[in-house]
Amino acid sequence: FCWLCVFVEGGPVDTLKVSDIQYDEGHINSLKSGQPHLRRPSETVLDFEGDDAVQEGDLLLPSDRNAVKQLWAGVDGHLSVPYEIDFVLEDRTEDILKALNMISEKTCIQFLPHTNETDYLHFEYSNGCASYVGCMGGEQPVLIGPLCKVGNICHEILHALGLHHEHSRFDRGDHITIVYENIVPGKEDNFMKKEGNTLGLKYDLGSILHYGDNYFSSNGKPTILPKESAVKIGQRAYLSDLDVQKLRKLYHCDKTEEDRAAS
Repeated sequence: FCWLCVFVEGGPVDTLKVSDIQYDEGHINSLKSGQPHLRRPSETVLDFEGDDAVQEGDLLLPSDRNAVKQLWAGVDGHLSVPYEIDFVLEDRTEDILKALNMISEKTCIQFLPHTNETDYLHFEYSNGCASYVGCMGGEQPVLIGPLCKVGNICHEILHALGLHHEHSRFDRGDHITIVYENIVPGKEDNFMKKEGNTLGLKYDLGSILHYGDNYFSSNGKPTILPKESAVKIGQRAYLSDLDVQKLRKLYHCDKTEEDRAAS
């Protein structure tokens, strides 16, 4: 196989031209002393602290914005992505492998330990969770913080594979309402609506890539309200059926199965 990034015209899956189970396990650090209602989920810590150039909490910003149009190169509907775990994260190895398996068990995307491949994912320690979107080339960091559980790590790997946050889809208005008055001042850009290719798949409130209802909340009140009643958004427990379909369509997994059936 060839482990090089490939440029894909038109960009990756769902929303960007320009990632807690979220049982709120990351909602324990207040922004400022005396303001306990201001919370930082594990996917937004870096945005608040300003340690990295990030967007939407956990998307690392490349200097070349066109880089988000790059996908990992597969062969005949099969993709192998090399990875390396920094020694500082040795005690998180099991969690990282579980997150990788969440993807490989349901798609044609496999992960293998890095040897001499040019492009690979490098899991490294940080205060929060974050990733670039798509294949950037070379050693590509995936940041793992102490609050990042298995589902959070899977969320970041999906970003690295080329998927974006569900809440930024251009058609979100039919499914959610953004409550701007509850958003931390200066963080409104994290809720921008963006054009992009949805691969013909419907909006997914149950996506592992969807923001939770109180991300970037300034007052403890919801920043996102689903229009469908009794729906919980922001789960980080599993890949939804539509998450799996996105990956399979993006990396042409069905081609492999069709070839097998033909043979």
